[in-house]
Amino acid sequence: MNERFYLLKIELIDIKPEIWRRFVAPSSITLDRLHNVIQIVMGWTDSHLHEFTIGKKRYTEYPESKEDGLACGSYRFGDLIKQKGRTFQYLYDFGDSWEHELVIEESRYFNPELRTALACLEGDRACPPEDVSGVPGYFEFCKALKDPDHEEH
Repeated sequence: MNERFYLLKIELIDIKPEIWRRFVAPSSITLDRLHNVIQIVMGWTDSHLHEFTIGKKRYTEYPESKEDGLACGSYRFGDLIKQKGRTFQYLYDFGDSWEHELVIEESRYFNPELRTALACLEGDRACPPEDVSGVPGYFEFCKALKDPDHEEH
């Protein structure tokens, strides 16, 4: 079998400086397994619901109806997206609404030194803590962390 690999970059939206990772995944991975990979490379704890948006379709873990999206475990990534440069969205934690953008940087990635089908190659900055109330809460958290006199330091 000649497996095809993607080089992906994921970035957390609305946070500066950027929080991002670059990683490799096989095209045969299902969206529910891609979610697991994203959780690991980004440093999330998989404590909340998620969804992917690819084109105009939404893929979720527990769709109640077609309006709620399609079951992400039923779709392989490489069947949905093939082209280099394509972007799609990943939403984690519907309360905090952590929006991520993913881009396919290479659609036929090959590295003979890579010994595994999944690998995080690089990135910058840690993800916010869980349940910090989204982007505004994260900025408040950072402010409190930097100021020893802040009441929530």
